[in-house]
Amino acid sequence: MTNFDQYINADKPVVVDFFAEWCGPCKMMPPILKDLKAKVGDKAIVLKMDIDKNPAYAQKYGIQSVPTLIIFQQGKIIWRNSGVTPANEIARQLPL
Repeated sequence: MTNFDQYINADKPVVVDFFAEWCGPCKMMPPILKDLKAKVGDKAIVLKMDIDKNPAYAQKYGIQSVPTLIIFQQGKIIWRNSGVTPANEIARQLPL
Protein backbone atom coordinates (compact mmCIF):
# COMPACT_ATOMS: atom_id res chain seq x y z
CA MET A 1 0.00 0.00 0.00
CA THR A 2 1.35 3.42 -0.95
CA ASN A 3 1.28 6.53 1.21
CA PHE A 4 -1.46 7.85 -1.06
CA ASP A 5 -3.63 4.80 -0.35
CA GLN A 6 -2.98 5.18 3.37
CA TYR A 7 -4.04 8.84 3.23
CA ILE A 8 -7.29 8.27 1.34
CA ASN A 9 -8.25 5.36 3.60
CA ALA A 10 -7.73 7.40 6.77
CA ASP A 11 -10.58 8.64 8.95
CA LYS A 12 -10.12 12.27 7.91
CA PRO A 13 -11.58 13.41 4.59
CA VAL A 14 -8.90 13.92 1.93
CA VAL A 15 -9.06 16.49 -0.87
CA VAL A 16 -6.90 15.46 -3.83
CA ASP A 17 -6.05 17.94 -6.58
CA PHE A 18 -5.15 15.96 -9.71
CA PHE A 19 -3.07 18.36 -11.81
CA ALA A 20 -0.39 18.65 -14.50
CA GLU A 21 2.54 21.08 -14.74
CA TRP A 22 1.54 22.07 -18.29
CA CYS A 23 -2.05 22.91 -17.29
CA GLY A 24 -2.81 26.65 -17.13
CA PRO A 25 -5.93 26.46 -14.91
CA CYS A 26 -4.06 24.10 -12.54
CA LYS A 27 -1.75 27.00 -11.67
CA MET A 28 -4.76 28.76 -10.09
CA MET A 29 -5.32 25.96 -7.57
CA PRO A 30 -2.39 26.33 -5.08
CA PRO A 31 -3.69 29.58 -3.50
CA ILE A 32 -7.21 28.09 -3.43
CA LEU A 33 -5.94 24.95 -1.70
CA LYS A 34 -3.95 27.08 0.74
CA ASP A 35 -7.14 29.02 1.54
CA LEU A 36 -9.04 25.72 1.94
CA LYS A 37 -6.39 24.38 4.33
CA ALA A 38 -6.64 27.60 6.37
CA LYS A 39 -10.43 27.12 6.59
CA VAL A 40 -10.46 23.42 7.55
CA GLY A 41 -7.15 23.13 9.42
CA ASP A 42 -6.41 19.62 10.65
CA LYS A 43 -9.97 18.36 10.02
CA ALA A 44 -9.04 17.39 6.44
CA ILE A 45 -5.95 16.47 4.44
CA VAL A 46 -5.17 18.32 1.21
CA LEU A 47 -2.96 16.57 -1.37
CA LYS A 48 -1.76 17.28 -4.90
CA MET A 49 -1.26 14.47 -7.44
CA ASP A 50 0.69 15.12 -10.65
CA ILE A 51 -1.01 12.98 -13.30
CA ASP A 52 2.11 12.87 -15.48
CA LYS A 53 4.23 11.49 -12.63
CA ASN A 54 1.44 9.18 -11.41
CA PRO A 55 -0.37 7.93 -14.53
CA ALA A 56 -1.65 4.80 -12.78
CA TYR A 57 -3.66 6.92 -10.32
CA ALA A 58 -4.93 9.16 -13.12
CA GLN A 59 -6.15 6.05 -14.91
CA LYS A 60 -7.54 4.42 -11.77
CA TYR A 61 -9.72 7.46 -11.01
CA GLY A 62 -10.61 8.24 -14.62
CA ILE A 63 -8.98 11.66 -14.69
CA GLN A 64 -9.70 13.05 -18.15
CA SER A 65 -9.25 16.75 -17.50
CA VAL A 66 -7.20 18.75 -15.03
CA PRO A 67 -7.57 20.14 -12.53
CA THR A 68 -9.89 17.50 -11.11
CA LEU A 69 -10.65 17.55 -7.40
CA ILE A 70 -11.77 14.43 -5.57
CA ILE A 71 -12.75 14.17 -1.91
CA PHE A 72 -12.18 10.75 -0.38
CA GLN A 73 -13.68 9.59 2.92
CA GLN A 74 -12.31 6.28 4.22
CA GLY A 75 -11.25 5.26 0.70
CA LYS A 76 -14.56 6.14 -0.98
CA ILE A 77 -15.11 9.01 -3.40
CA ILE A 78 -17.73 11.29 -1.87
CA TRP A 79 -17.36 14.28 -4.24
CA ARG A 80 -15.67 15.03 -7.54
CA ASN A 81 -15.37 18.13 -9.69
CA SER A 82 -13.32 19.14 -12.71
CA GLY A 83 -12.09 22.68 -13.24
CA VAL A 84 -10.96 25.46 -10.95
CA THR A 85 -13.18 25.33 -7.86
CA PRO A 86 -13.41 28.00 -5.12
CA ALA A 87 -12.23 27.03 -1.62
CA ASN A 88 -15.69 27.73 -0.16
CA GLU A 89 -17.30 25.24 -2.56
CA ILE A 90 -14.74 22.55 -1.73
CA ALA A 91 -15.14 23.21 2.02
CA ARG A 92 -18.93 22.89 1.69
CA GLN A 93 -18.48 19.35 0.31
CA LEU A 94 -16.31 18.18 3.20
CA PRO A 95 -18.04 16.04 5.84
CA LEU A 96 -16.68 17.96 8.83
